[in-house]
Amino acid sequence: MSTKTVRISAAVGATALALAGITTGVSFAGETPAPQPAGKLSAADSFLGGPPSVPAALVPPPGNTLTAVFKAKGVQIYGCATGAWTLTEPAATLAGLNLKPVRPATALHFRGPSWESDEDGTLVEGKTPVSAPSDTPGSIPQLLVTAATTRGTGVFGGVTYIQRLGTVGGVAPATTCVPGDTTAVKYQAVYRFFKKS
Repeated sequence: MSTKTVRISAAVGATALALAGITTGVSFAGETPAPQPAGKLSAADSFLGGPPSVPAALVPPPGNTLTAVFKAKGVQIYGCATGAWTLTEPAATLAGLNLKPVRPATALHFRGPSWESDEDGTLVEGKTPVSAPSDTPGSIPQLLVTAATTRGTGVFGGVTYIQRLGTVGGVAPATTCVPGDTTAVKYQAVYRFFKKS
């Protein structure tokens, strides 16, 4: 690969990050990571401010490749059942990068759990999550979700696994409640999408 090609690739990645409104030196949780050598990070790592920490239980099986990374901000919605809060659904907006080719992307996350591109209409719905504790105390768990169905051929078409990492917040209130009540608890997370290699 020539030096000129490397410069063009780096410029394309930097442009995509700028278009997505991403500051590469700041992690999602607002902590400043240790400086990383320039040119050593993939577009996904740059987007996250450095390589993410992934619990072993949440690593997809071999033969699955990372194809998109999103940062999510939204709420976990809980309903009251028999005096306790029960998860009803998530509602979040996602901003991130499609990695093949590298370009900004946006999506929505909602009941299912489902993720839908608001640009190309592709969708993935998940099932059978495997969980691991969050690195942030008092936050919803991190997950590896298996894709149940997909729609379309764009960013979410053909997705096989979804990781939810770096969770902050989102835990149900510890208070009692009255049946019929609902509440929304703010959360943030990083979602990583994989497809067959």
